[in-house]
Amino acid sequence: MGGLTAEVEAAVAEAFRQEWGRVVATLIRVTGDWDLAEECAQEAFALALERWPRDGLPRRPGAWLTTAARNRAVDRLRRRSTEAAKLREVATMTANDREVAATAANDDAFDSGDDSGVPDDRLRLIFTCCHPALPLEARVALTLRTLTGMTTAEIARAFLVTEATMAKRLVRAKSKISNARIPYRVPPAHLLPERTGSVLAVLYLLFNEGYSASAGADLVRRDLCAEAIRLARLLTRLMPDEPEAYGLLALMLLHHARRATRVDAAGDLVTLERQDRTRWDRGEIDEGVAVLETALRHDRPGPYRLQAAIAACHATAADAADTDWAQIAELYGQLVQVVPSPVVKLNQAVAVAMADGPAAGLALVEDLHAAGELNGYYLLPATRADLLRRLNRRTEAAAAYREALDLARTEAERRYLADRLAEITADGES
Repeated sequence: MGGLTAEVEAAVAEAFRQEWGRVVATLIRVTGDWDLAEECAQEAFALALERWPRDGLPRRPGAWLTTAARNRAVDRLRRRSTEAAKLREVATMTANDREVAATAANDDAFDSGDDSGVPDDRLRLIFTCCHPALPLEARVALTLRTLTGMTTAEIARAFLVTEATMAKRLVRAKSKISNARIPYRVPPAHLLPERTGSVLAVLYLLFNEGYSASAGADLVRRDLCAEAIRLARLLTRLMPDEPEAYGLLALMLLHHARRATRVDAAGDLVTLERQDRTRWDRGEIDEGVAVLETALRHDRPGPYRLQAAIAACHATAADAADTDWAQIAELYGQLVQVVPSPVVKLNQAVAVAMADGPAAGLALVEDLHAAGELNGYYLLPATRADLLRRLNRRTEAAAAYREALDLARTEAERRYLADRLAEITADGES
């Protein structure tokens, strides 16, 4: 067959989005070697680029990739005389092994190699990464890298640190898991609470990367959103008495309900107030509100329940003008007390601007700007630009839009900011 076709390129790209986490999670469970699993998974995808144009697309890409990666692992381990025990374990797997088929065809099936009761390799992987022996940020970063195939640069942007810093954290985390012999399994029930916060943070960031990608041509990566929601559902079944798990699931559902309206046919960003609410998924909104009600039956609302309550205010408003911004600003005030992060404070400033006017919101934004904690975060100058525009301070707004444009990572975000800049400079302002 001729050179690499567009069809095969698209199939491999889609397989990467859908199957990377499954393949890597399976190999980690079997080999216990993080780096080996990632390397063999990468080699399997490279092999797909070579073989699929010649042999045709496989009926089950996930099974093909898992088998290819497993074979690579066998070859690697065969060269390591000290890994003989692991070699025997991996070699017992066959191409038709139930686990391979289940991994590719049905995520709810699982090998009964542990007694965790969690029917998903990837959820077990999250709990392994979220061991309390690892620093919190390392837990979350390692899981995102391994589970989603996100690059180190993408994860670094999510944490607002340099790529070099994040690379060091990932190396240390993998070494810690190997040296401490941290097992690949969900801990018993009495140990779950010490990992819950990290697991929730992983799912939250996984969803966020899908909902608003940190880089690339697409603002929304629906595969990551769907995967985060699927895993959050599993988590609520695993931990039915954890209200924050329900809060996170509700938050995801309420945001995901708007997925079809966040960009237009040209791929351009559509702001919340301009979205066609008739196209929102009412079923997901209703489910999200119901899940939120379950979460709110407990005392002392946590960060995910508060964010879900904010999302519910938006999702249940008949139109943009009907949005209860005073309630949203009050909820953000509570959220800042629980999570006093600069990003939450920026969102609070937006809500205050909508409830009390742009001058009130701008005062909070200027405080954040002066503090310098969000340097390099494009939404800070973008928010500042919007509030300055609403106050008719056009020259300052134009400068802020240019700053945001330099920092934005996705094509959709850059186009949106360029359009806003063009609007306020149309009269010759520079």
